[in-house]
Amino acid sequence: MNFTDTLSNSNIAYTLNEPMSAHTTFKIGGAADIMITVQSIDELKTALSACKDSDVPFMILGNGSNLLVSDDGIEGAVILLDGDFKAITVDGETVTAGAGAKLSKLCTVALDEELSGLEFAYGIPGSVGGAMYMNAGAYGGEMKDVALSVTALTADGEVKEYSLEELNLGYRTSIFKTNGEIILFSKYQLHKGERSAIKAQMDDVMNRRKTKQPLEYPSAGSVFKRPEGAFAGTLIEQCGLKGRTVGGAQVSEKHAGFIINVGGATCDDVMNLVKLVQDVVKTETGYFLEREIIRTGR
Repeated sequence: MNFTDTLSNSNIAYTLNEPMSAHTTFKIGGAADIMITVQSIDELKTALSACKDSDVPFMILGNGSNLLVSDDGIEGAVILLDGDFKAITVDGETVTAGAGAKLSKLCTVALDEELSGLEFAYGIPGSVGGAMYMNAGAYGGEMKDVALSVTALTADGEVKEYSLEELNLGYRTSIFKTNGEIILFSKYQLHKGERSAIKAQMDDVMNRRKTKQPLEYPSAGSVFKRPEGAFAGTLIEQCGLKGRTVGGAQVSEKHAGFIINVGGATCDDVMNLVKLVQDVVKTETGYFLEREIIRTGR
């Protein structure tokens, strides 16, 4: 039985030659050979087993918000977590969220339940799985501040729960960056708060985002990690790089830490602009800016 037959026989949805520009916030990227949408842990295991048996490389896709995909697309399978992986449940002050759920949805569920702690994350455009993978943070908060545990699928197909201490959550990193396991769902410890106060804080965070960030253009958020003792955006602005353009990619004039797609930008445009910014900033300030966005594909 070939690869797609296995998926079809298991009623697992898939599409061939799926354009990744439709699945990334940058709106950039060629086609993935196959995109598989799984609804449950069992379907995920079946899809992974099919990939292994047919020697098909795979990657898990969240909201595509921190991703730059090659213009030549992605070899093998891209797996989307849907169905059960988008569920969010509340038990007292503990919230459990599937890896495929949007982080913004998790924040609004917390608001509805009058639970505080996730206000900082409102407006971060990623999935819950991606947020834990990167230990996403903003406005003084990080996922590690509220995380209790993460349940993941190991390379051997085992479902394993990691405590907060075992997650190795640091600045834009976690244990999952090195162990290759797949995040299934996460638990968070929140606390009761006043709905009006929670909403006011979420609105404030969103207003600050809208005021300071170029949300009107496709981007992948902050391009560079914050260097020790400085801010990437400030360094880039100091070097006079705001508005610098390569093809359809531009250093945002609104926030120098963002590279935006002003129209028809390619992966190469972005990567060439990243390199230009890194070189100029290193020469003029001595700081090397490490890329935060993940480049993937051929």
